[in-house]
Amino acid sequence: MPDFEALSLGLNLALFLLAAGMITIAGWRMAKVADRLADRTGLGEAVIGAVLLGGSTSLADIMASVVAAAENYPELAVSNALGGVAAQTAFLAVVDLTYRRANLEHAAASSATLMQAALLCTLLTIPLLAGGTPDVVVLGVHPATILLVVIYVYGIVLVSRAGQSPMWSPARTRETIVDVADETARRMSLRGLLAEFVILALLLGSSGWLVAQTGIAVSVLTGLSETAVGALMTAVATSLPELVTGIAAVRQGALTLAVSGIIGGNAFDTLLVALSDIAYRGGSIYHVLTPRQTYLVALTIFLTGVALMGFIRREKFGLAGIGLEGVVILVGYTGGMLLLVLA
Repeated sequence: MPDFEALSLGLNLALFLLAAGMITIAGWRMAKVADRLADRTGLGEAVIGAVLLGGSTSLADIMASVVAAAENYPELAVSNALGGVAAQTAFLAVVDLTYRRANLEHAAASSATLMQAALLCTLLTIPLLAGGTPDVVVLGVHPATILLVVIYVYGIVLVSRAGQSPMWSPARTRETIVDVADETARRMSLRGLLAEFVILALLLGSSGWLVAQTGIAVSVLTGLSETAVGALMTAVATSLPELVTGIAAVRQGALTLAVSGIIGGNAFDTLLVALSDIAYRGGSIYHVLTPRQTYLVALTIFLTGVALMGFIRREKFGLAGIGLEGVVILVGYTGGMLLLVLA
């Protein structure tokens, strides 16, 4: 394994950009394959977006966080995970910019989407709560790690039920895009689609490993804090699949897939903290959270809450073509990151 810290800063940055490019290319293709799988399997865009697409586009994040935690960089591991969730929430507004027919929160509103956002807010509170509990580990793992997994699995079951048998539904308008299966996709080979998806997922995972290694090297060589590098560099780079797949899904007319891929991916990304806790051998990773990382969690809950209000209000058109909530998300994320760097 190469010693990335022995390489020059310029070479590490070049490798970092190369990995980000690989993530972008693989993510773009993955959106089309995921849309076809949603139709071919009959599971629908909400479930495929939240579980398969959200989980697979998070492979780069998983590799980055787990590698950082295993190599005793817990701050970088957690900052990458939580910073990625914040970045991907902001990407929701960026994706909205590419859909000109109406605001995305209006056209893609569904009970499953609201359930995903509520699940994300719930999961984000677990690391905060765990940090205030006694530093107890069982077999090297804090009980909050198990709780994160259990709540996530239960939440996905609720998302599936909300999509298949909703107790209430948003009002239909001319701009509302409903998830309807493509008959052409139904005739495609399921084995072929899954094989292509796995190959793309492996490419994302290997790129995430490279992002983690170069991110650690950049932190060491520049003297920047692990939180700054994790939240601004590795988190944004490993979150590119969510942005790319979101834009690609919107261009294909798969709006539910676009939203579920981002919000569902965010919910899955909270499990990165649990995986980092397992990989970290220095005790409970929740008890090495810094005030900056607590700030990141609070910022992400704020951004998700604003997005949730947008999906409930369902404004058709608004400021800058993305609605008030989208503007607040972009301004909130940009301002929040500036404060993080300057603090």
